[in-house]
Amino acid sequence: MDFHQEFIEFSVRQQVLRFGEFRTKAGRLSPYFFNAGLFNRGAALDKLAGFYAQAIEASGIPVDALFGPAYKGIPLVAVLAVELARRGRDLPFSFNRKEAKDHGEGGSIVGAPLAGRVLIVDDVISAGTSVRESVELIRAAGATPAGVVIALDRMERGSGELSAVQEVQRLYGMPVIAVATLDDLLRFLRQSPDFRPNEDAVARYRRTYGVA
Repeated sequence: MDFHQEFIEFSVRQQVLRFGEFRTKAGRLSPYFFNAGLFNRGAALDKLAGFYAQAIEASGIPVDALFGPAYKGIPLVAVLAVELARRGRDLPFSFNRKEAKDHGEGGSIVGAPLAGRVLIVDDVISAGTSVRESVELIRAAGATPAGVVIALDRMERGSGELSAVQEVQRLYGMPVIAVATLDDLLRFLRQSPDFRPNEDAVARYRRTYGVA
């Protein structure tokens, strides 16, 4: 089993990935729901960082620093920095405040100065708002956005024909690395007798709302 499949299995086991009927922000009825906020214990977060690290290593993109957008990106970027250091890549990391601090060190960035090729670390991309804000902060500091790494790519159309991930890739000309995609989820369902009953509903959803 490759790390994409291992991640899907892990997410199901942690009840981060669930099956049923869930209404999305777009008003669609989805047969599955993914909530990375439920990786809320130390051991789970540690294992999650390992999956992110594997995805980054497999991508081969050059990275000098890590950035986590508030709020979910903050714990993700911290544990990922620790995991990469374990693997021999000791990268600086930082994150932003929602409101700039006007005392102490001031500003909206906490951690290492933004410099070089900066990888944005987040859970998912929905509207792309946190990516846009992150890109603006990174460029304003004179650094270069190197890409985005996320846990799951739903591969689902937004308001147009492109998915949120594809829109980010086209708008900013940078890669989006996903630990797993909707196609990985479908492969997991096909190969898992306990969860195979969910395959038809997820496949229908993919046909109706998915992108290539």
